Amino acid sequence: MALTQYYGTGRRKTATARVYLRPGSGAITVNHREFNQFFPTEALRTQIQQAFVVTEMTGRYDVLAIVSGGGVAGQAGALRLGIARALCVADAELRKALKGSGFLTRDARAKERKKYGMAGARKRFQFSKR
Repeated sequence: MALTQYYGTGRRKTATARVYLRPGSGAITVNHREFNQFFPTEALRTQIQQAFVVTEMTGRYDVLAIVSGGGVAGQAGALRLGIARALCVADAELRKALKGSGFLTRDARAKERKKYGMAGARKRFQFSKR
């Protein structure tokens, strides 16, 4: 018997998520830990499950995810993108709904680098005429 699983990679800021979808009861495991333990706030948990809610696939797939880099918010965003991409691999019909909701778009916003001669990325040192 072959194991049926679908893969998707998600990235956000410096976080990366490798997502495996397997037919199951809807259990979400992140880094071998329970989903509710890994993500502390309800807002992050809701964000991650949005792809399932939009496609009405809640409870049909088990999610096994390995996330690394970044903070919890970036990891949640990466996981959402990974789940959306894996759902597209599982069923191409879902692509339209996911794309319409903006779940297949990589959020390119990242921290801007600090420039020399400046206090931060955009903030300058105090200017003195005299």
